[in-house]
Amino acid sequence: MFEQLNVVTEFLTIYGLKLVIALIIFLVGTRIAKWLGAVTRNVMRKKNVDPALQNVTASLVYYGLLAFVVIAALGQVGIQTASFVALIGAAGLAIGLALQGSLSNLAAGFLILVFRPFRVGDFVELAGVSGAVEKILIFTTELKTADNKKVIIPNALVIGGTITNFSANDTRRVDLTVGISYADDIDHAKDVLMAVVTADERVLAEPETVIGVHTLADSSVNIVVRPWVKTPDYWPAHFALTEAIKKNFDRAGITIPFPQREVHVSSAGAGLKGS
Repeated sequence: MFEQLNVVTEFLTIYGLKLVIALIIFLVGTRIAKWLGAVTRNVMRKKNVDPALQNVTASLVYYGLLAFVVIAALGQVGIQTASFVALIGAAGLAIGLALQGSLSNLAAGFLILVFRPFRVGDFVELAGVSGAVEKILIFTTELKTADNKKVIIPNALVIGGTITNFSANDTRRVDLTVGISYADDIDHAKDVLMAVVTADERVLAEPETVIGVHTLADSSVNIVVRPWVKTPDYWPAHFALTEAIKKNFDRAGITIPFPQREVHVSSAGAGLKGS
């Protein structure tokens, strides 16, 4: 009985204080990890960061700190944590290799949510696909195409390619090219084009509309028309101006040429056939 009591007393003498310290480290460390996770979420909320990114980042901060707290507590009671850390590292490496594609999409999702190259509602071109952004998720970005298709693009492809955001700026330039006949008067055609552009209320006064001869093509003199409009008015203005130019050219007697081919039939073949 006395021997067992001595063993218990010796154990408490040696490890009692260490157990208390380990428990304090665990309890205090857990509270600090929770607090830092909450602080991270609040800071990101004040910066108007996407809620999905807030939750993921706060969870990573919490669990990462919690892992360090557990390792520190175990080390305090004399447990060798080197092998434990090595095991966690090996497991992390194996998981990373197995989920390489998913992790690259996750990292790309973080970059998209932090740097904001586009937002929900923007009309963009990503990985060769054009459409309006419906959702920006951690692993994927969802687009709605003009013909009402839903396209889901992995974020790694989004970050790895060229991003074209048609909605990023308030204004856009409408680029139109119109061909007139070589027999038509260029100045008259430019006056008609300017009248068409001026009559459309969607066309902005600034920047100034550019109208000029672009190329002397095989069968036409090509004139560029480059008015500026507000971004939401781009396609309505594009369609309306194209139609108005055709109608006004018809009224003004200006010809829009189209490719023609002349076929000359030689009489030599007919003479040989009749001989």
